[in-house]
Parts: sequence; C-alpha cells; structure tokens
Amino acid sequence: MSEFDDFNKSPIDDTEEEWLSKTDVKRQMHALQELGARLTKLNKEQLEKLDLSDRLRSAVDEFHRIKSNGAQKRHIQFIGKIIRTEDAEQIEHSLGLFEAGHQAHTQIFHKLERWRDRLITDGNSALQEYIDEHPEADVQHLRQLIRNAQKEAKLEKPPASARKLFKYLREIANI
Repeated sequence: MSEFDDFNKSPIDDTEEEWLSKTDVKRQMHALQELGARLTKLNKEQLEKLDLSDRLRSAVDEFHRIKSNGAQKRHIQFIGKIIRTEDAEQIEHSLGLFEAGHQAHTQIFHKLERWRDRLITDGNSALQEYIDEHPEADVQHLRQLIRNAQKEAKLEKPPASARKLFKYLREIANI
C-alpha cells in the first residue's frame, strides 16, 4: 500500500447525505413558502380537512390577522419554515385535490355561460340542442327567459334577465 492510496478514495462516504448547493436549498425554501402561501388562500372548511399540525394551522390562522404586506411576506416565510417539519408532499397532494375541484367547478360555470350566450344569440336552434341535452328543462320558462334577455340586449339595458337565465341553467345543472 502506498502513501498515495488515500488520494484515490472518494471524499464522500456512502453514509453521508446528498450535498445540496445554496441555490438548491433556496429553491426548496421558496417552494415551501409558495406551498404556505397556497395554504393561506384556503377557507376554514378546507383547512380543517387537511392533516396539519397545530403549529402550522395556528400559523395559517395568524396570517389572516396580519394586515401589513411586509409582515405577511415574513409570515409566509415563517409558514414555509414550519412546513419543513411537515409532510410537504401530503400537503401538496391535498392542495392539488382542492384546486382540481375548483378548476372543474370553474369549467362547468364557463360551459353554462357559453350556453346562456348561445341561447340568447342563436335562438331556437340553440334551444333545441339544449333541450335535447337536458330534457328535464321547462321549455316555456326557458323561452320566456331567452326572449326577455334578447329584449334587454336589444334595448341595451342591464342584463337582469340574462342573469336569471344563467341562474335557471345552474338549477338545471344542479350546481
């Protein structure tokens, strides 16, 4: 064995943790802070459904009492620091489920808005398509709402009847 054999050994032992650069550490901290910011946007019912520690839950509740923007930014950093001790993947997964549900709800609303606009502009052809899709709809009531909305649009009045039509379409869709 020569005196140079020590130089051929790897400086990193297999039992050591993976080395992270300062940039990687900052990137992870920013990701946890973003996760914390997303947590602060949930309502109380959604927060209760998440499996959060008491410390994290109270930190999120405290965020809503803070009014200063600078203090809110510092508090989000604090929430990110707390999340380091939590199961961030589980929190991310739960948030993804809430956001996916919200996105699906938004898509349904957009579809109803398109139906409302088509019913007002296209008249009977769009109405027949809608009735074919939704046979439970009251055709006479729909015609009346469409007629009133068309009349309002023609007279450039506020769209009260268009709102009523949208509300009825929501009722039919059970939303």
